[in-house]
Amino acid sequence: MNNLELSERAKSILRYVIHQYILTANPVGSRKISKKYDVGFSPATIRNVMADLEESGLLGHPHTSAGRVPTDQGYRFYVDSLMGVPKLPITEKRAAETILSSSSHDTNDLIKATSTILSNITNQLACITYPQLSNSVLEKIQIIKLSSTKILVVVTVLSGLVKTITLELRANFGQSDLENIQRILNQRLSGLKFSEIRDTIIERFQNIYATQYKPIIRVFLDSADKLFTDKTDNNKSVVTGTKNILSHPEFEEHEKFQGIIELDEDSSMVEIPIEEGYVPQVYVALTSFTNR
Repeated sequence: MNNLELSERAKSILRYVIHQYILTANPVGSRKISKKYDVGFSPATIRNVMADLEESGLLGHPHTSAGRVPTDQGYRFYVDSLMGVPKLPITEKRAAETILSSSSHDTNDLIKATSTILSNITNQLACITYPQLSNSVLEKIQIIKLSSTKILVVVTVLSGLVKTITLELRANFGQSDLENIQRILNQRLSGLKFSEIRDTIIERFQNIYATQYKPIIRVFLDSADKLFTDKTDNNKSVVTGTKNILSHPEFEEHEKFQGIIELDEDSSMVEIPIEEGYVPQVYVALTSFTNR
């Protein structure tokens, strides 16, 4: 879709159709574009351009006598090629800073504050979710010595997610030993899914049981479920800004709003238990319901 060539006239018409549809949630006709946006083209010319955009898959035609509506491809083209990058006003920046400064350093509070800021800025429903580690691919393991018998293990996945855990050792290992163990762990586990690691980790380290590293390898085997398990699978989302969508024309009929209320009231979508040392990469879904 990024390779699609459109004339400046077609880009202008597509932009205004999308703007008008977002405002009204109703199909947009050529006469409305001509009157409201002063594009300099007659309704007949606009109608011909809209027909071309429909043939290109950027606009849809829900009814014979109705105007056009943007398609998913139309929205994608708009976001990639027509939408400018907005600048956040200073008042909204200060409001965001106020929300963050009033939050504690607890991960749950910061995530909820971030979701609130997003919903306030966009006037939309905001959702922050955690990825499922079970499907994640291990990038690398790092071992940091904290004391003579305590180490910090940093687990990084390819998506950028980072998880840390502190492990107790039964013997004192030097830095060179820890570096060798780190190298062995990465050689045998990097590139595997967490589910694969949990299922096969014992077999992957059987041949080094007789080495001097057996005690520390045993600790990693015993801790595999803690290191390579996602405890947030069941509760992994925060949703804020439900009240914002009341102002959108799609939900003037309360029946259409019921499903959103049920989503927001589902407690499993709102609470996120965070285990100690779990540092999530935040995934944000800013959902606009203009194409529903």
